[in-house]
Amino acid sequence: MKFSEQWLREWVSPQLNTQAIADQITMAGLEVDAVEAVAAAFSGVVVAEVLSKEKHPDADKLNVCTVNDGSGDPVQVVCGASNVEVGQKIPFAQVGGVLPGDFKIKKAKLRGVESRGMICSASELGLEEETSPGIMVLPATATIGVDFREFMNLNDMTIEVDLTPNRGDCLSIKGLAREVGVLNRLPVNGPDIKAVVAEIEDTFAIKLEAPQQCPRYMGRIIKGVNVKAETPLWMVERLRRSGVRSIDPVVDVTNYVMLELGQPLHAFDRDNLEGGMLIRLANPGERLTLLDGSDIALRPETLVIADHKGPLAMAGIMGGENSGVNANTQTIFLESAYFTPLAIAGQARSYGLHTDASHRFERGVDPALTPAAVERATQLLIEICGGQAGPVVEALSGDDMPKERVIFLRSDRLEKALSKALEAADVTDILQRLGLDVSVQEDGWKVIAASWRFDLSIEEDLIEEVARVHGYNNLPVRRPAARLALRSADEAKLTQARLRRQMVARGFQEAITYSFVAPELQAAILPDAVTPVLANPISADLSVMRASLFPGLVRAMEYNLNRQQTRVRLFETGLVFHGELDALSQVPMLGALVCGGREAEGWSGAKERVDFYDLKGDLESILSMGGDAEAWRFEPAEHPALHPGQSAQLLHNGEPAGWIGTMHPQVRATLGLKMDAVLFEVRLDALTQGQIPAFAPLSRFPEVRRDLAFILNDTTPVQALLDCAKQQAGEYLQDIKLFDVYAGKGVAEGYKSIALGLTWQHPSRTLNDEEINQLVDSIVTQVRVKLDAELRG
Repeated sequence: MKFSEQWLREWVSPQLNTQAIADQITMAGLEVDAVEAVAAAFSGVVVAEVLSKEKHPDADKLNVCTVNDGSGDPVQVVCGASNVEVGQKIPFAQVGGVLPGDFKIKKAKLRGVESRGMICSASELGLEEETSPGIMVLPATATIGVDFREFMNLNDMTIEVDLTPNRGDCLSIKGLAREVGVLNRLPVNGPDIKAVVAEIEDTFAIKLEAPQQCPRYMGRIIKGVNVKAETPLWMVERLRRSGVRSIDPVVDVTNYVMLELGQPLHAFDRDNLEGGMLIRLANPGERLTLLDGSDIALRPETLVIADHKGPLAMAGIMGGENSGVNANTQTIFLESAYFTPLAIAGQARSYGLHTDASHRFERGVDPALTPAAVERATQLLIEICGGQAGPVVEALSGDDMPKERVIFLRSDRLEKALSKALEAADVTDILQRLGLDVSVQEDGWKVIAASWRFDLSIEEDLIEEVARVHGYNNLPVRRPAARLALRSADEAKLTQARLRRQMVARGFQEAITYSFVAPELQAAILPDAVTPVLANPISADLSVMRASLFPGLVRAMEYNLNRQQTRVRLFETGLVFHGELDALSQVPMLGALVCGGREAEGWSGAKERVDFYDLKGDLESILSMGGDAEAWRFEPAEHPALHPGQSAQLLHNGEPAGWIGTMHPQVRATLGLKMDAVLFEVRLDALTQGQIPAFAPLSRFPEVRRDLAFILNDTTPVQALLDCAKQQAGEYLQDIKLFDVYAGKGVAEGYKSIALGLTWQHPSRTLNDEEINQLVDSIVTQVRVKLDAELRG
C-alpha cells in the first residue's frame, strides 16, 4: 500500500516529520518498506501559457511558440510536441533551470531558430516512468508564473507499507489515518460524506442468489454522465502517488474511493444491462471476457455478477469487457458490495489474476462501509462528470452478515502477558481509541470488535493491540527464568543424523522435495492414494499432498537425467500423508532412489547398471545400524509403482514398514522416463528403533560346522528355508550362511539347490557329534515337512 504523506495529513497530522511517522507506523506493526519523494529533483520550472504557435520554417515536426512565463516579456521556444496548442497552461523550464538527470536548460538554436527554455512533458519532469506522448497540459485555472513544484504540491513523500494479511483494514487512507490517530491521540478528520439526493427515479433490480458469499449488495443509477470529462489534476496526482494510473473519470473515481475509504467499487454501462443484477455462482460452461481482454472459463465455485443475459463480472476481482464503461457511456450503474473473504480468497490467483479489489476483498472489507462508499463515489462523479443520481437500491441478507464478536480481556492475563501493570483507564482509552466498544468489568473489559477489525476474535488479539499501541519499547525487558535440566538420551534410538550420514557414506546425496506433488504424477505411481487436495496451490504441479516420497524422488531423478547426470543416487527424509483432511495421518519416512551405473565412471570401473540387490544392500546397511537386523524381513509383494517380479515389502517385527523394488515398466513408460530406477521407502519410526549392545563373553571352546544342501521348489523363498533351519537349530547356533545356489545339471527342472553353512558353539564346553547330529536331523525333518524339500545327496 503506497500513500501520499500530504493526503494522510489531511485526515490526521501529528507533529512528526516523515521519518518519525514511518518509524511510528513500523513499531505499531505496519512495516514501512520505502519512503520516497513523489517527484525527482528539478528547479526553474514555472506555470506558463502558450501565446502563439507557428510552424518551424525548416522542420516539419517542430513549432515555434511564444509563451508567457510571468516574467513580463514573452519567451520564444521551439517545441516538437504534437499536442501543443495556443491558450494551454503548461510547465515551462526557464533558462538556467535544471531537470531530472542534471539536465540544464540553456539558450539554444534549433534549425536556426532561437529557443529560450523548454515546454515539458510529465516524463521529462520525472512524473511518469514511461516516455510521455506529448507535453503536460495543466488546468486552465493554473496561475501563470507560479513555481511548478508549488503548484503541483510536489514537496511531498510517498510511504509504502507492507501490510500483513490480517490488517486489510489499513489498505486505505482512512485505515492508516485511524492508526496514526490512535498512536498520537489525535482526532481523524475525513471528508464530509452526505447522502446524495436522488434526482431521478430510475432503479435496477438486485437479487442475491448466493447470500453466503455476498450478503450485501448496493447500487444506483447515475444518468447523463460525461465520461469524456477531464479527471481533476489533484485526483490524478493522488492516484499516481498511490501507484495507480489515471484512465478515465469514472474509473478514476472508483479507484480514488477505494484508496481513500478501502471499499472497491465498479461501474457498469447501464445500457448494456438487461433485467436485473444477479449475484450468484457461475453456471457450468459459462465464459467471460474480462477488462484485460482475457477470455476465461468460469468454474462453478466462482462468484459472479450477472444480469439476465449472463455473467458481467467476476465478483470482487475484475469486471467484464462487454459491460464496462466506454467512451459512449451516458448512464452507469454504480456497484458497492460486501463479499465474504472466503468467497474471494484464492479465486483470483487460481485464474492467474491479482487485482487491487481482490487484494482487499480476500483480506476483508468493512461490511459497514458499503453505503458510505456509494455516496462518496456518487458525490465525486457528479462533481466531475455531471449527471443525475437515482435512489440507492440494496439487497441484504442479515443472517449471513458477519456476527458481532464479543471478547473478554482479563486484567490479570494482560499484566502477565505484558510483564507490566497498566492503569485500567489507560487500557480502556487504548481500546476505545481503536474504535472498539468497551465495557469495564470487575476483572477486566468486555469488548465488541469494530466491523473493520476482522483480525480481532480472541483475548490474545486484544493483548497484542494494547501492547503495540502502548508501545513495545515501553514494555519491560525480562529474561525468562527456567530450570533447564538435561534430558536423558535414549541410547537404543538411532538419530536421523546418523541415518543421513550412513546414506552419504554409501554414496547418496540428500534431496529435499516439496510435500505437494502433481495429481497426475501421484496417480501414476499410487493410483489408489487418498490425500488432501490444496484449495489454493502454488501451481497446478503442486496441488495434492504426497502419499509417498517416490513422486518427489522420481521428479528429482528426471531433472538430473535431463541435465546429463547419468548416475543418480538420491535419498530423502520427510512426511507422507494418508487420508482426508479431517482424518489425516502424517508418517515420517526415509526414501531412496538409484539409477545408472553401479560404479562411478572411470577407466577401471565396470559398466554394469545398478539392480535390485545393490539398493537392497544399501538398505540392509541401514537396517543393521539398529543392532537388531533379525527384526526385519523382506517378503515378496506387489506395489503399483514397482515391478511385480522385483519388489518386496519390508516387515519390522511382523508389521509393514516399507517397500523396495525396481520401478514398474508401465509406470516408467507413463512418466516418459528414459532409464530404469530402483527405489525404497521405509518408516522412520521403525528405522530409528534399535537395541543397546550387550556384552557377551567369547567362548574358548571350538565351533562345530555342518553344511547342508537342500533341493526345494524354485518358487520357495530362501528366507523360508532359513527360518525353518533357525527354529530347529537350538540355542547354541552362532551363525547361518547361504553359500551356494545352484540350478542345472543334476537338479530337476523347476527346483533349485540351496546350500547352508550352520555353525554351533557352546559357551562352556565342547559340543559332541551326537548333539549336533540330533539338531541336523531335526532341521532336515522340519524342512521336509514344511517346505517339501529333500537333503541333496
